[in-house]
Amino acid sequence: MTDLHSLTMNDGHAIPRIGFGVFLVPEAQTRDAVSTALEAGYRHIDTAAIYHNEAAVGRALADSGLDRDDVFVTTKLWNSDQGRDSARPALEASLERLGLDHVDLYLIHWPTPRRDLYVQTWEALQELQQEGLTRSIGVSNFLPEHLHRIADLGGALPALNQVELHPTLQQRDIQEADTQLGILTQAWSPLGRGADLEIPAIDLIATRLGTSPAQVILAWHLARGRLVVAKSVTPSRIRENLSAADLVLEESDLDTLDALEAGVRIGPDPTTFTE
Repeated sequence: MTDLHSLTMNDGHAIPRIGFGVFLVPEAQTRDAVSTALEAGYRHIDTAAIYHNEAAVGRALADSGLDRDDVFVTTKLWNSDQGRDSARPALEASLERLGLDHVDLYLIHWPTPRRDLYVQTWEALQELQQEGLTRSIGVSNFLPEHLHRIADLGGALPALNQVELHPTLQQRDIQEADTQLGILTQAWSPLGRGADLEIPAIDLIATRLGTSPAQVILAWHLARGRLVVAKSVTPSRIRENLSAADLVLEESDLDTLDALEAGVRIGPDPTTFTE
């Protein structure tokens, strides 16, 4: 794995701290966007079965000429495929679409607690990991109570928890639970789907440093020990987001962003989301 400011997960595998995401990227645009990201230097691509663009991601990976071990690939198990007997065919279908024999990280996309299938699904993912269909396993949008229920099983813990996290929604209870359990926190929608770019305090920092608000926010995430999944289909912004890994913020700047917590949720609430 090429070192692009990676962190080591609790299973010993390294993961690049800035990933390129393809949520809501149309299938027709995904191949070009992922190809641009790989050319720019991204070595972590994040997709999901429900995004309906895994095949385009796979084509971009094949076109890149990069060795398989040089690109970290994440995909996710959708809610309707939760359950002990459904997880395997779901991952196998994702692998077929991606054109891969394994992924680097497989996540349970949502806990969907009303279905109450995430515990047995987690046990199934451990089996898939042991068989080599995925190197690492984790969760997405899991709250502390969901994480502790998995921990109580006494088996493997998630390597990563991917959650909505940006300056105006910092989910500190989740971050604290992740840290206590040795789970890495990864932010999806790290810029608040663009809304947080308009915050005057962030713009002031960006102006002073001669950088962009997006780079300031991403650098804040990284400085606070998180991973991020950044998304864009604009080549210049794709490159700009990756360069945030080299931006160093002063502690006072980090404190400014910490103080922006406002409980502004953009995506669904994990306690009630069941689609």
